Amino acid sequence: MKNVNPPLLEKATAASVEVQTGRVSLWLIGTLVGGTLIVASFLTDFFFAKSIRDSAGILRNPHADAIALLGAILLALPLVWHALKHLARGESHMDELVALAVLAAIANEQYKMAGIVAFFMIIATLIETRTALGARASIASLVRLTPQEAHRIAESGEESVVAVAQLKPGDLVRVRPGDNIPADGAVTAGESSINEATVTGESLAVDKTVGDEVYGGTNNLTGALDIRVTKVGAETTLGRVQSLILDAERTKIPLMRLIDRYAGWYTPTILMLAGMVVFFSEDRAEGITRAIAMLVAGCPLALLLATPTAMVAALSCAARLGILIKNVVNLEHARSLTAIVFDKTGTLTTGELSVTQMKPGPGMDGAALLMAAASAEQLSKHPAAKALVAIAREAKLTLARPTQFEEVSGRGVVATVDGEEVMVGRSTWLTDRGADMSLLDDPDYHDVEGVSMLYVTRGKRCVGWIGLEDRTRPEARAAIDALRELGIKVITMVTGDKWSVARRVASEMGCTEVQAEVLPEEKLKLVDDLKRKGYSVCVIGDGVNDAPALAAGNLGIAMGAAGSDVAINSASIALMNNDLSRLPFLVRLSRQTTRVIAQNLIFGVAYILVIMPLTVSGMVTPIPAALLHAVASAVVIFNSARLVRFGEELESHVASSPLQESTPAATPAPALA
Repeated sequence: MKNVNPPLLEKATAASVEVQTGRVSLWLIGTLVGGTLIVASFLTDFFFAKSIRDSAGILRNPHADAIALLGAILLALPLVWHALKHLARGESHMDELVALAVLAAIANEQYKMAGIVAFFMIIATLIETRTALGARASIASLVRLTPQEAHRIAESGEESVVAVAQLKPGDLVRVRPGDNIPADGAVTAGESSINEATVTGESLAVDKTVGDEVYGGTNNLTGALDIRVTKVGAETTLGRVQSLILDAERTKIPLMRLIDRYAGWYTPTILMLAGMVVFFSEDRAEGITRAIAMLVAGCPLALLLATPTAMVAALSCAARLGILIKNVVNLEHARSLTAIVFDKTGTLTTGELSVTQMKPGPGMDGAALLMAAASAEQLSKHPAAKALVAIAREAKLTLARPTQFEEVSGRGVVATVDGEEVMVGRSTWLTDRGADMSLLDDPDYHDVEGVSMLYVTRGKRCVGWIGLEDRTRPEARAAIDALRELGIKVITMVTGDKWSVARRVASEMGCTEVQAEVLPEEKLKLVDDLKRKGYSVCVIGDGVNDAPALAAGNLGIAMGAAGSDVAINSASIALMNNDLSRLPFLVRLSRQTTRVIAQNLIFGVAYILVIMPLTVSGMVTPIPAALLHAVASAVVIFNSARLVRFGEELESHVASSPLQESTPAATPAPALA
């Protein structure tokens, strides 16, 4: 028999959330009407005379009984209907126990008891359903962040209003101040500040100008922008964020799968115990009452909610800070990490290289050296290439279009510029390619400590070098210190850069180990070696050239993943921004989530172990059992909900987040409220 945990998330669209909210509202109205009828039956009993005797010789009021029966049926219908649906699908759920308890009370002519029990059980279920709707509404709010209409500009310059669904890559749209951006794209005209909190978790607005990338669903604050659309609909960064959160919500940690495995035995066991109580009771009516109390108390809702509610809250909390977790198992892994491997460029450093030194060879001036190097590199997307092209343009140099361009990952580039072969890269690689590197025999052309060196050759002869430097991230050292305090034993920095640069950065960061001049395949070997030594390894990189290493670690985290499909796809966890302080927060969140799950499970098990004997002994009757059941479920849910607000000190945009309208605890992901 298959067991199904209470669903915490289904397809989250604005329409589906509205439909489900409407159903819950009707359910609540029906529950209140049924509860009112039960109260009316008590008042009828109190104010009017009792005129008939039941089979036990007790005087009863037929009018009160009729009102109570009507209320009990009204309250029991949704419980019985849910139980029948699960049974029809061959699934085991808590509704079977509840439905049997209520039907047994009705069959035993205990209408008021049946109504009160059903009322409290429905209240517990409504709390659970409202929790799930909070998550769904929050997801649906992500969709609502994307406007329904866009101002598309035709080739003639004519502007027209079209539905966002009609946009396609290549379209040009205009976004005015205060509007949300309709799709991912690149700015072609204008300057503005963009609030990207919904995607990256960053509270500060980001300045955008021509050539910069923007994301659908983010808010344009100050200036008008013309944007060339690159991605639409589900392919946008916001669409991918929504999809990732939905996928993560559907996953289960091993503990949840273990509960599923054995839960199929739970319902038959409770039914058997309840049958034994009835069979061995001397008083049949008393035995039935105790069995009903057992069925009510035995509903394991608090236990079933213990893990999924905590996971929903943790994923919501992480997403609020721009941390997207693809699978809840990845969140669980974060608590037990013992080694972290950092890529240098773009992770510990800003990745924004700048040319700081230049040494042309004999017979070569600086302008010619820079023009040759920048011309060869301009088709590359490497940070070093971007720095060379940027400085060449600042110097007003006219770059030649390279032909026969080839980029060797981690080594350099070779291209034909003005009919002559130009190579830019490491000295060892250039030597392997047959270049004349005799220029390096001159001490004036040796490596400079702490500077990344790119050697340039023309016609297989070295004509000089260009030095670049990268700045470390200001928050990186504090983040590494925090990770060390959390018990991370090995903190390794790996880079394809030369040893002098690597040692400088590693020293600034306080890394325990450093590996330099490594190729992508060598990063893989380093990760595998750490795993063989028994470490639980987390790899952190930019998700582009680090994809193999990210996939090889026990946990892979891609930095600055906003807008990058490669980064989002290659890692277990994607940081939508570049704030390294999110890393120790992730470890703390994982450990806090584990503690909350443990608290919930202990409480859920203790509740069943304590309340069941009390129902067997008759000390707890069905009505108190139903009330305690509702209280126990609420305790678990609200204990888990504390995780939603975990780490609020790391973000300051809570009050202004557009997602506030969905839940009291503002989150751009499923929330428990």
